[in-house]
Amino acid sequence: MSDRQPSPERILQLATGAWAASILGAGVTHAIFTHIEAGAITAKAVAERAGIAERGAQCVLDGLVGLGLIEVVDGAYRNTPESAEFLVEGKPTYFGAFAKLQGSDMTRHAVLAEVVATGVPVTTETNDVPDSPFWESLVPAIAPLSVPSALTAAEELGLADAGPVSILDVGGGSGIYSAVWLGMNQQARATQLDWPTVNRVATGFVAQHGVGDRFRTIDGDFHTVEFGTDEYDVGVYSHIAHQEGRDANVAVFRKFLRALKPGGTLVVNDFVVDDDRSGPPFPLIFHSEMLLNTTSGATWRRADFQAWLAEAGFSDIRFVPTPSPATLVLAR
Repeated sequence: MSDRQPSPERILQLATGAWAASILGAGVTHAIFTHIEAGAITAKAVAERAGIAERGAQCVLDGLVGLGLIEVVDGAYRNTPESAEFLVEGKPTYFGAFAKLQGSDMTRHAVLAEVVATGVPVTTETNDVPDSPFWESLVPAIAPLSVPSALTAAEELGLADAGPVSILDVGGGSGIYSAVWLGMNQQARATQLDWPTVNRVATGFVAQHGVGDRFRTIDGDFHTVEFGTDEYDVGVYSHIAHQEGRDANVAVFRKFLRALKPGGTLVVNDFVVDDDRSGPPFPLIFHSEMLLNTTSGATWRRADFQAWLAEAGFSDIRFVPTPSPATLVLAR
């Protein structure tokens, strides 16, 4: 067979992607990575520590090795560097809760072909509503995803040495930006505007980081609540633009411009795609989540953010890559 002969291997991997999600979900549910990190290096040892069948442990270990998340070295299992960093319980970078959530949520994607045909969700129970129980599970699960962006933005803005700055985080979710930035700057204060259910999660999360005394919340819908005038040095709009349409995003950017002090900066963090929609891979794939779960969301292009922010009144707009799939858009 010619070396140039196409192989179905990648298509086979994609077609069985649900297998990968379920294997990873089972692995984090039974803390397989945590047990390996603690010294369980055989299927029997993992099974004993996890309290599961040895046959089941062997199956999941085989799958995780196949996915490249666990290695076999001299007959012993060990975590890969990325698994050790993101899938071991107790670490601040732990991302297993999100993997577990996705592993149990695969049935939603079964209707994607139908939704693609109509362009609208097949159910009226979308997640862009304040009382969706989805938020209580998702908000803390995705918090680690924003840490690289929060750290990158802090460095770009020099927040650690900025003194008594005031921060407005709209749609702040877990409060991760406030937790990270208030921890860096002992003089900073942060306000989060979000739905009551989400703010309750954020209040507890920020308090766990020891900075709750400088964090306050405003309960409400950011579409209708005003942000104030000349009150804040920094505004944050993280992973919200993708669930909104053009008009809603422009309206929010205008409110941010009014709320920021002269010279203040708006930090937008999102899965931004190239203008010709040729990449990056994860933001392109993430578009399907917005089609399934929102009425007007998508993953937006650099040109979209540039145009919308300019229309809202911002003039100094730049894009900053992060160590995550997200891109920062800084606007003044």
